Amino acid sequence: MDTLFEKLDEEVTEPEAEQTKGVKMGVLTVLDDDDDDDDDDAPSLMPTVTSIAIVLEVAIVLTDVPDLPTAFAYLFGLLYSLNMEFPEEHMYTFETIQHIFMELTPTCSQRVRSLQTKLLL
Repeated sequence: MDTLFEKLDEEVTEPEAEQTKGVKMGVLTVLDDDDDDDDDDAPSLMPTVTSIAIVLEVAIVLTDVPDLPTAFAYLFGLLYSLNMEFPEEHMYTFETIQHIFMELTPTCSQRVRSLQTKLLL
């Protein structure tokens, strides 16, 4: 957890509260641009992920997650165990992932069912 805070302070020079301000839930990834390459003129194409954390209600609740798919699964596990509601602006995204990709619930909205039908064709 110390490396996450150090990296946020070094790169962005803002405290962690600024990084999670207004975030109801999400996956926080800390990137390192790695400017130590031989080509100083060419920017790096893929920044290195140095740390992944889970944010719930503007607080970092889980750190040192190994990869993004695991972080997303942890996020869903926390949402279920804490009985939290999906944010309204991302409701259909979460419902699609929950129903179609993770197959967690048998029922879904008509919008998600329509997408599922289109994906199966």
